[in-house]
Amino acid sequence: MRLDKFLKLSRLIKRRTVAKEACDKGMVSVNGKVAKAGDILKVGDIIEINFGTRVIKAEVLDLKEHALKEDAEKMYRLI
Repeated sequence: MRLDKFLKLSRLIKRRTVAKEACDKGMVSVNGKVAKAGDILKVGDIIEINFGTRVIKAEVLDLKEHALKEDAEKMYRLI
């Protein structure tokens, strides 16, 4: 699954366009490497998002094409 789509479906970032912009600006890294919006995620990958002074680090637990609000939190685990 594409990184920007995962960020949107998991609700780590509210909109896919915002997720793409964050990736383009170098604010998102996967497994320690700066990631592009189109990078493919796998279960077990570690995502790090830098929001200025706040950093979110999460492990990918599940990849679903469609996720309800209740299921979104089950797609990742905060580290």
